[in-house]
Amino acid sequence: MTPIRILLVDDQALLRTGFRMVLEAEDDFTVVAEAGDGAAAIALAADLHPDVILMDVRMPGIDGIEATRRITAACPDSRIIILTTFDLDEYAFGGLRAGARGFLLKDAQPAELTAAIRAVASGDASVSARVTRRMLDLFGAKLPGAEWETDGTEADADAGRLGLLTEREHEVFLAVAEGLSNPELAERFFLSESTVKSHVGRILAKLELRDRIQVVILAHRLE
Repeated sequence: MTPIRILLVDDQALLRTGFRMVLEAEDDFTVVAEAGDGAAAIALAADLHPDVILMDVRMPGIDGIEATRRITAACPDSRIIILTTFDLDEYAFGGLRAGARGFLLKDAQPAELTAAIRAVASGDASVSARVTRRMLDLFGAKLPGAEWETDGTEADADAGRLGLLTEREHEVFLAVAEGLSNPELAERFFLSESTVKSHVGRILAKLELRDRIQVVILAHRLE
């Protein structure tokens, strides 16, 4: 198996060391480089084309959001997971708009971190349930897709769209709203990951949603 090549980006060397220790304990991961700021991350991404980049948000010079924007434009095959402490909440929202494929809090458990990396490397998105709930609490109508302002008519329309889902698709919809990754969905429902991906794709198409973030938004609107 070709290992997942990872670039670590954080301005705190101690945190990079901690992440490296966790990641290098996994047989399918290799840390190809570290960067302490956004400019170095951009240069290393262009040179090394890592599979996954763990991106800090608050760094001197070019911050993680701008670095994410530039890297996703120049190196679309390098998928970025934003690491945040939510001390500046607008940065997490900015990361989504900049093209990040995942969001994790820095105090995530090692198993959560490694699962997110594998999910993102496989082409999936991975957004911590804690992060999505926090984003929803903070941003509400400011999130992409929250052009869906909540009046009674639109709420009825949202509920009506859910009627397009099969029973299994509805179960998967609710699980995606919890923040589960494709491997976690496969384990919960005793399905292959390819079947899970098919379910998620059909759910997004039927509900006319762009991504998993909008699934979360819709689910919470209908609570």
